[in-house]
Amino acid sequence: MTRSPADFANRIDALFSQFSGPEMPGAVVAVTENGRQIFANAYGLANINDNVPMGRKTILRIGSQSKQFTVLLILMLEAEGKLRLEDEVQKHLTYVPRLEYPVTLRQLASNTSGYRDYLQAMILSGRSIFAPSDRQTVREIIARQDALNFKPGSAMIYSNSGFFMLYELIEQIEGATFNEVLRKRITGPLGMHDTSLMLRDGSVMKRLAAHYTKRTNGWTHLGWGLEEDGGGGIVSTLDDMVIWQQNLIEPMVGTAEMYERMATPCVFDNGATGCYGLGLVTDVYRGRRAVGHGGGVAGGRSQSMRFIDNGLGIVIIANNDQVAAFAVARRIADIYFGTAAPAPIEFAPGRYRQKHGPDVFEIVVKDGVPTFLDSFGASRFDFGHPSGAKPERAITDLALRPRPDGKIDGTFCGMPRVYTRLGADAKAVTLLSGRYANKVQGLEVVIDGDAQRGMFRLRSDLGAMNAAIVAADSDLWFLLQADTDTGLGPPWNATLSVTANGFDINSDGIKRLRFTRA
Repeated sequence: MTRSPADFANRIDALFSQFSGPEMPGAVVAVTENGRQIFANAYGLANINDNVPMGRKTILRIGSQSKQFTVLLILMLEAEGKLRLEDEVQKHLTYVPRLEYPVTLRQLASNTSGYRDYLQAMILSGRSIFAPSDRQTVREIIARQDALNFKPGSAMIYSNSGFFMLYELIEQIEGATFNEVLRKRITGPLGMHDTSLMLRDGSVMKRLAAHYTKRTNGWTHLGWGLEEDGGGGIVSTLDDMVIWQQNLIEPMVGTAEMYERMATPCVFDNGATGCYGLGLVTDVYRGRRAVGHGGGVAGGRSQSMRFIDNGLGIVIIANNDQVAAFAVARRIADIYFGTAAPAPIEFAPGRYRQKHGPDVFEIVVKDGVPTFLDSFGASRFDFGHPSGAKPERAITDLALRPRPDGKIDGTFCGMPRVYTRLGADAKAVTLLSGRYANKVQGLEVVIDGDAQRGMFRLRSDLGAMNAAIVAADSDLWFLLQADTDTGLGPPWNATLSVTANGFDINSDGIKRLRFTRA
């Protein structure tokens, strides 16, 4: 459609207006049309302390956008006969446990393996992701897993564990570091010289931005203590990521067939189609197919999105956690296509629980519009999705529709669900006070409290965690955030579902973590 370049630029600039003031972090943005740049800008500061402006050559963390590079390397190795996507994981990585079902490399790359997310498992083992840890810690966390979240192929739950395993596999097969393989096969040939794996926050690198979070008293540096990997550790620049996005359209490295496979959504055992392919996310937005990936790290957000039938490409990288990069990329698409927001679907505010299940979400109204909140965080809804109101986040297969009786119908990975509203001031029927253990994972828990509130104290050889618990239902508790000043999510980390002789912990990336009375 015909548009004024000045108006187009002004409307995109307005999306980032909060970063126009002094002493603000910011973001870099580029928009392309059929491979030709039609907009680019930089907002805010790369380093507040030294008043360094953001720019196209500023090096930033891109978070989970790293996954598409890792998967491409895996497909290259497959093309050379060095592995098969249908290989069982244990054929290559002997420390990974074989649990209820076999798991393939394909299922690792499509988030359908059922392996629990190691970042959440680390937190629920008492080791903060802000505390120092190394690669061996991640191996031990994966090796201790005692159950899968679900039967492989039956559902999709985002799991960094799968991409850590693929990262290890690449280094093992190639006999070289991930960075060496990445440079040789992808970034070197493409001229992406500022793109590499940065193992640790706090590393020294020319033109590297500081990364920030916003707390009640202002901006502060934020960095994780863990050693990063091919699932989320790559740093890049706006210029490099534009080159990469163009390579997905007109391949100079990899092949069109590889990228088509990466962008093909997984199909679950029940025949339903998911949103995740192999390291790339595919969805339909306002009737148009979009492919890409986002990223979230300590003090950083990013998004790369291509409307593959319309020639529109969008790249956003921010050095703070206040930019909802996925939603902002969609707002840029709305400006480009001239589409208006659909009418909101009305939901009654409150907390809702999955019938016969442990999952809980909350709907709150902000500025008159319903907002979705769960253990992963807060997001607005996409009210125009054909399946219903879908949380506007990059990776979710949940869609919701209100019912006349006050309940909410949902679909998750093609499976129907019903959610009922939880009452206020819930009281538990069975008190959880006592000692519990998960012996396989070496976890011990002591709970003190009454029928409405208590304290949860976890200990393991990896660390300790103290957090409050609050009754959510007669047989369900919220495990609250141990540190609510991080700005990294909602008040609860997980739920505790009461069982006959203990409880199960369930979160966004961990299901059925079982504890029994000691």
